[in-house]
Amino acid sequence: MRSKEGTIIYVGKAKNLSDRVKQYFQESNLYSRGWKLPCLLPLIAKIDYVTTASERDALVLEEKLIKQYQPFFNSLGKDGKSYPYLKLTMGEDFPRLQLTRRVVRGKDLYFGPYPKSSIVKSLMRFLWKSKYAPLRPCKWNFSREKPLDPRKINTCIYYHTGQCPAPCTGKISYEQYRAVAERMADFLDGNFGNITENIRSLMLQHSEKLEYEQAAVYRNFLQALVHMRERVIVGRFKDDQITTAMENTDKLKRLAQIIGLRKLPAHIEAFDNSHLFGREAVGCMVCYINGEKNHEHYRRFKIRSKLPERGGSDFAMMEESVYRRLRQLKRDPSQTPDLILLDGGKSQISAAMNAFDRAGLYIPFISLAETHEGIYLPGAAESIKLPVGDPALNLLMEIRDEVHRFAITYHRTLRNKAELTGHQKQEGLIDGKDPAGRDL
Repeated sequence: MRSKEGTIIYVGKAKNLSDRVKQYFQESNLYSRGWKLPCLLPLIAKIDYVTTASERDALVLEEKLIKQYQPFFNSLGKDGKSYPYLKLTMGEDFPRLQLTRRVVRGKDLYFGPYPKSSIVKSLMRFLWKSKYAPLRPCKWNFSREKPLDPRKINTCIYYHTGQCPAPCTGKISYEQYRAVAERMADFLDGNFGNITENIRSLMLQHSEKLEYEQAAVYRNFLQALVHMRERVIVGRFKDDQITTAMENTDKLKRLAQIIGLRKLPAHIEAFDNSHLFGREAVGCMVCYINGEKNHEHYRRFKIRSKLPERGGSDFAMMEESVYRRLRQLKRDPSQTPDLILLDGGKSQISAAMNAFDRAGLYIPFISLAETHEGIYLPGAAESIKLPVGDPALNLLMEIRDEVHRFAITYHRTLRNKAELTGHQKQEGLIDGKDPAGRDL
């Protein structure tokens, strides 16, 4: 929330931003926060917002912005504290798991930050007590070269009660202990395996026995797993970055309005093909998150469909690319986009419909014709033509041009490789032989 001078006077976050902002302007809530709300409301001249990847992402961004801009009406978050991380001390021979607010580059691994640290700490304790990945809880520094003093071992309650694997005594080998640490690192990286189902099963068992307090503990563990799995992609936000993020949000909001989407298309994936008379045919996909390129999710497909001799079929190539991506999404629904953009016209719409039917999955999609920049929707007889300079059209053209560039680059790479291989065959330089059959 900004004043008329543009000064940031309050920063907040919400899952449903519309409902949250309405609460500020309801008379029944006017004095619910003492003096703050009556004083804040007359000063609000503009409300800007930034979409984030998850609730955890929003919490982290909120904390960063409050620390950076010190808004007058925010009472919490102005101190030097930050959300904690879990630190796995892989730089040690026998790693430990610690909670820290300071990240130092090195061999140690850091996971987080975790705004809801209490549930994460409870889950870590549960994993330790259940022997899922028991790491030593002590603070002693020792290694294979410098063993721990036996007097300290004799006073260790964790060792005597059997709660610690006791690498200090040789009870567990170095290799075995490192394997346990690697297992914990894999878990903290989001690879939970069967533990989610096991915890859910325990929760249901206790619930059926009317042991609701214990069932609530396992319910909290499940919530902790969800919290840990949410990705945090927030980096350091500067004022111009916030402005860009809000401009992107306006573009997405405009796009959703034009094509009739109820949900903001924060995650867009776009498809295009490239070939030379059917040779080295490829399909490519690019990904945009909140109006920005997300290179991690770019995908390339070598076309396997049988294409006409001395020619290609954009229809068949588009259908194959979209279908193969949909199969990936069925295996991992967490990556499902809000909107799919196709480079082309009505024929590409039909190709995508075939892919959706084959995959048994449907995602909202549109196509953008390069000839007249018309937006085609499934089932629509005519395209939507937006005026030059429209923010939604600019975004679609940027995404379309990016996937076009990506597809051509991949096609040229394969074509150059094929030409080089063909040249080597002609010269007899394949398999490390010269024309006379001698080893090179």
